[in-house]
Amino acid sequence: MSVTMNPDFAAPHIAILGGGPGGYEAASVAASLGARVTIVERAGLGGSAVLTDVVPSKTLIATSDLMTRVEEASAALGLRLASGSGDSLKRSDLRADLRIVNDRLLGLARQQSEDIRAGLEAQGVRIVLGSGRLVDGSVIEAVTVDGTERIEADAVILAVGAHPRELPTARPDGERILNWAQIYSLEELPEDLIVVGSGVTGAEFASAYNGLGCKVTLISSRDRVLPGSDTDAAELLEKVFTRRGVRVLSRSRAEAVERTEDGVVVTLGDGTKVTGSHCLLCVGSIPNTDGIGLEQAGVAVSESGHIKVDGVSRTSATSIYAAGDCTGVLALASVAAMQGRIAVAHILGDQVTPLNLSHVASNIFTSPEIASVGASEADVATGRIAGDIVTLRLKSNARAKMRNTTDGFVKIISRKGSGTVIGAVVMGSNASELIFGLAMAVEQKLHVDDVANTYAVYPSLSGSLSEAARRLHVHM
Repeated sequence: MSVTMNPDFAAPHIAILGGGPGGYEAASVAASLGARVTIVERAGLGGSAVLTDVVPSKTLIATSDLMTRVEEASAALGLRLASGSGDSLKRSDLRADLRIVNDRLLGLARQQSEDIRAGLEAQGVRIVLGSGRLVDGSVIEAVTVDGTERIEADAVILAVGAHPRELPTARPDGERILNWAQIYSLEELPEDLIVVGSGVTGAEFASAYNGLGCKVTLISSRDRVLPGSDTDAAELLEKVFTRRGVRVLSRSRAEAVERTEDGVVVTLGDGTKVTGSHCLLCVGSIPNTDGIGLEQAGVAVSESGHIKVDGVSRTSATSIYAAGDCTGVLALASVAAMQGRIAVAHILGDQVTPLNLSHVASNIFTSPEIASVGASEADVATGRIAGDIVTLRLKSNARAKMRNTTDGFVKIISRKGSGTVIGAVVMGSNASELIFGLAMAVEQKLHVDDVANTYAVYPSLSGSLSEAARRLHVHM
């Protein structure tokens, strides 16, 4: 539905519950289009993505990645210790001061949150710091330090996010047993970190703490790490993990985690016990939808508690929309932001393009990174899509050789017959940056020849994108 302007032609009022990417992006767009906007947030602008998840974790990973590159490339690049010993640099020559690392990443998160708040205030968005809940389809009740306030609006957007899932037999204590929001409280590197969960979050933290110099054990209930990702990328990452000393326990489900006098013990499904100094639980998330008045407002939720939405972010209740992790659509900040922007466009009667998940670019910030967009090789293998695939290893790329990069590849998938780019995977350093060009090709339905005939800098890693595309050229 589209909100009709008030009879007195006043700007419509949009109230947003939650200040994460889905909320603050919606607020910014709505304000720029002339709406009155009030946003209610209890922890700080940016939500968990900025304060406890994406920004902190990727900052930690940046430090880890630098240490890893020093160890693996210094000898080949001719870097030696200045002491005159002639020895090449090693990871042991560097020490990560976790207190400084964590102070920095949390400081960056706070600064990013403050920048978001300042930007919204400059646009005229009213920010209410407090907890909120729906009273009905058009009213949010906000509890602040000053009391309770009723916020009436023409439309409401719910962007309440999610929190770390816990296991009944593995309760985090914030000291030895931790979730991904608590890990930044550590002041010293764990001697022996056990990571439970081999999805994106678990793989990223395993990679990061291994790079910082920790002994890491990764417990995976599946056959391999990153079970939902490109098979070639996941298998290569597991080989890299093994080479760097990460112990991967596949097909091993953690049944319980207990704290001991000086560490932790993880009990697996077959009774095996794994000991370590700390345990990090990466077992998914739970939407923050309990106790916010969804039922009385007529907002339908799934069995998992996620808010049900359609392609334009509408819920089952008139004038109520939702965006972000609370919808369970795809737990990416970019998707949350897009959902928020789409909701505002629909509310205000602006041009709307429904959410298209087949064009979402995503990245896994392991070392090396794994980025993907569009159709997968599995789609082709199962016959769901008729496509042609070319995979080009980065070890043949001149720039990769200069940087002593040996792990990674570019994979492009084109539609059989038409040659349209429909999918891609990039694995390697800065894959998160390299995927953008291929994501644009997927979004704009470019032909492989369009990519192949675009000039790439020489030498550059992006040169492998055009080279892979050239190999998909069909001579007519």
